[in-house]
Amino acid sequence: MDAKILKVVKSGEMISVPSEKAEGGKLNKRTLVLQELGGKYENQYVVSTFGALAAVRCEEGCLVAATLRFQTHEHNGAEYQDIVATEIVAM
Repeated sequence: MDAKILKVVKSGEMISVPSEKAEGGKLNKRTLVLQELGGKYENQYVVSTFGALAAVRCEEGCLVAATLRFQTHEHNGAEYQDIVATEIVAM
């Protein structure tokens, strides 16, 4: 997906989550709610950021340029969608 300009609606706290892939067994994670520009009812996305991207603090209301990756996975017979920011830059 190409980078999009989005507005930060909510920025959660950074937390450490267990990870088999990360050195030390922990990985930083932050959840953001991002909204497309154009109006009050534009599309919103709940986005996860990991590692160094999770350390970037984005204040609510600020604009960011973000590249998002959409993926799905199955768990106990149900399908779930994850949205992960692969790049995010505060403007």
